[in-house]
Amino acid sequence: MPLLRVLSASRAHASRVLFVYEALCVRQQHSGLDSADRHYDRLYPGHIPTNIIQKALLAVGSGVAALQDPYRHDMVAVLGETTGHLALITLRDRMRGDPEGYTILTERPRIRLSTLDLSKMASLPDGSLGREYLRFLEDNRVTPDSRTNVKFVDNEELAYVMQRYREVHDLLHTLLGMPTNMLGEVAVKWFEAVQTGLPMCILGAVLGPLRLSTSRLEPLVTSLGPWAVRNGRQARCVLSIFYEQRWEQSLQDLRLELNIEPPPCSPSQIPARGPHQTHSTDL
Repeated sequence: MPLLRVLSASRAHASRVLFVYEALCVRQQHSGLDSADRHYDRLYPGHIPTNIIQKALLAVGSGVAALQDPYRHDMVAVLGETTGHLALITLRDRMRGDPEGYTILTERPRIRLSTLDLSKMASLPDGSLGREYLRFLEDNRVTPDSRTNVKFVDNEELAYVMQRYREVHDLLHTLLGMPTNMLGEVAVKWFEAVQTGLPMCILGAVLGPLRLSTSRLEPLVTSLGPWAVRNGRQARCVLSIFYEQRWEQSLQDLRLELNIEPPPCSPSQIPARGPHQTHSTDL
């Protein structure tokens, strides 16, 4: 059957790209770079230089692999890095034009367990950004350390912008009041697609609804989706917020400052995550 042949070819291509991905990682770890690649050597820790053909292969293959298994976080990460160059430039320029965003680009803060004062965050009042972010991490059993480090972006500053996007993703869940079930993830992805313009986010926003049941698709189409798109358009650039300096700020005040409306329904009204689901990077 033609469909079976297409699926078989897709799996075969994804397997070949996985081989390319692993070979590039091994080359980066165990061998020197040829003269054509030396210009890009050591732009940042873990950087793996790739030419345009390698990037195209990685983009197509990682996209196929991520569609087959949206929980392949490594493939979702590769897809974002190999297709996001123009969007990252736009995001970088928006951050440069914002005083707070410019400070972030200058100081390069990281959101990791090693940089978070969890005890202090736990002592903050309910409703504060820090307390609600910590509650989100605890309730969903996720950690900022699970975010993959950038490897395939051939510009150090743009690589940081991509890394920052990944590390604020859970903060966006907190700001938007969305859980980590598939419906909540798709709503966040619609917001991110409009906010960032990253092809990975756009693909996730388009394909994510296909994985929803009819009962979960209805609230996305009628309320959550339009709300996410509207707020993605009207909100201040979410990468230009120095969240680490705002833990004590109330979530309500921060939403007002960023021009983000409260969600049209509470997280408790969104179907809960199943027992075997894990936090997705979300295609």
